[in-house]
Amino acid sequence: MSDYPLVLKGQRLLLSFSGGVDSCVLLDLCLKSGLMPALAHCNFQLRGQASKEDADWIKNLALKKSLECHIQSFDTQAHALKKKVSIQMAARQLRYRWFDTLSNQYDYDLILVAHHTDDALETFMINVMRGTGLKGLLGIPMQRGKILRPMLFFSREEIMQYALENKIQWREDLSNAKTEYLRNALRHEVIPQWKKKNPNFDQQFQETLKHLGEAQNVLEDVISDFKMNNFIPQKQGFKISIDVLKGLSSLNYYLHALFAPYGFVNLADLKQLMHSQSGKQLFSNTHRLIKDRECFLLTPIEVSPSESYSIASGLTTIDTPLRLFFTKEKTFKKVDSKSLMLDKSKLKFPLILRKWKQSDYFYPNGLKGSKKLSKYFKDEKYSLLEKEAQWLLCSGDDIVWVVGERADQRFLANANTKDKWLIRYDD
Repeated sequence: MSDYPLVLKGQRLLLSFSGGVDSCVLLDLCLKSGLMPALAHCNFQLRGQASKEDADWIKNLALKKSLECHIQSFDTQAHALKKKVSIQMAARQLRYRWFDTLSNQYDYDLILVAHHTDDALETFMINVMRGTGLKGLLGIPMQRGKILRPMLFFSREEIMQYALENKIQWREDLSNAKTEYLRNALRHEVIPQWKKKNPNFDQQFQETLKHLGEAQNVLEDVISDFKMNNFIPQKQGFKISIDVLKGLSSLNYYLHALFAPYGFVNLADLKQLMHSQSGKQLFSNTHRLIKDRECFLLTPIEVSPSESYSIASGLTTIDTPLRLFFTKEKTFKKVDSKSLMLDKSKLKFPLILRKWKQSDYFYPNGLKGSKKLSKYFKDEKYSLLEKEAQWLLCSGDDIVWVVGERADQRFLANANTKDKWLIRYDD
């Protein structure tokens, strides 16, 4: 804690305060350092009258110390049933969600949590037992976002010694002694035996975490370099070569490291998609991953745009869904793919901007006869995302322009056209 007072001075602090010895020691250290954190106490209503007494004790302590205090009661058991998670996980979800709410509502800069070395060790062991990667072995981070753990390098024994020497009062949670919970069993039965065998256990554990952290940093650099070189930016999202992925020697690690941040955590699904036919997709809560020929297309899930937009005859510009400019011209001009010179007398107003349908066809400028739009997309090697993003300018049911790409020759103006109309697309 000695490194933090100067850093924390002047910041609005919220202290996660259970009333146990850990949070009471952290509060004492803050006050002695000239810091005045607000207290946030969660009443999970799991211990009957004892839970209420804890909340009352904390409220009185806050008044005595002239500290701002937030106390919130939760129906933890109902949340656990609804989310199908353990009581411990439900409490964690409710706690941190509420901290986020308080942080935003009261503009707190940091949220202090009294986790210590033994908490990190317990988390380390639980993750090992459940099966984890290197990141899971790092246990509890010193800081993540606004959450700061300034006592992470103190052991439970050191904290208890400090509390006794400084005559600090705290509330004892008797449920912490129940060894039917895995964390408590590790705390009371397993870890003490390890420490008994090795007096330097805490220091060596910290050294282990340090080495693991350095290894994790190297791996993150490797993944970052891979993404820099192989996640090719598109108009929407990224394009990733499947052949490049197949050539990786540690494919499972790469797939998880690359795609888990986007919500894709099932390795079997990712591997199956690599060998699926073009057009197959996976969805997470925020993204979708598409197999497109020999590539993956990774794109955010966005709300679908309106099916169509009308363009009246007298408009000079529109901004939605595209930025188009309309001008009447006296002379015939040569145009590029981003502009279109039309014979306005051949058009039915209002014109329509819409996305494509399987039945669509048009008469591409420069070719003889008609062509199915799906065949045009295939010949032009459109990806699924590009097809979905492509807008069509239509006169009635007829396509006038695959906007920004190819015109329908039936509506084009020439030097003899009397009613020349120029459309320009600004992308």
